[in-house]
Amino acid sequence: MKILISNILILLLVSCNDTRVPLPKPRIYPKVNYPSGKDLVFSKSQCPFEMTVPTYFKYIKDEKKNKGEAQYSCWFDLVCEELNTNVHFSYVPITTSKNLEVLTEDAFEMVDKHNVKASYRDEIKISNSANNVYGFLFQIDGPVASPTQFFLTDSTQHFVRGSLYFNDVVNRDSIAPVFAFLKKDLDIMLDTWVWK
Repeated sequence: MKILISNILILLLVSCNDTRVPLPKPRIYPKVNYPSGKDLVFSKSQCPFEMTVPTYFKYIKDEKKNKGEAQYSCWFDLVCEELNTNVHFSYVPITTSKNLEVLTEDAFEMVDKHNVKASYRDEIKISNSANNVYGFLFQIDGPVASPTQFFLTDSTQHFVRGSLYFNDVVNRDSIAPVFAFLKKDLDIMLDTWVWK
């Protein structure tokens, strides 16, 4: 028994002889293969607007809303399969000034629904008087479903609401480079927006 206890003590002393200081592993993020492509003018006959969109975005009509109802003929997604994201667009014609007020309030309410999980929200006013494009861009920090939303209008005939979605549950820090990449594309879309 004494031999067993002395062997265990010797083993413990020998095993505690490591002089290296443990260092934490550096943070790494998954490798992202960013898509590349040319910028082209996006124009659909059922949509009364044009914008510049990179070719790696694929147009997908919103079939749930487009079942023969003219009011939903310009509801669609621009999907970037490489980054597993999509930008949803919904166009609604303005029929009265009251209609514009309701649409604008609805856009703000959709953004407000993220306040439960959001840590910060930035509202950026969009005003391009040369192309008669006005609206707001909302950037939302925190674990929210849609970190970027926007609406655009000419205040008399047209109203478009859009939102960027990541199709995975993501940690905002880990997708920061992807978000920055997509934000540049979204800025180009909004900066080149023209009503037909």
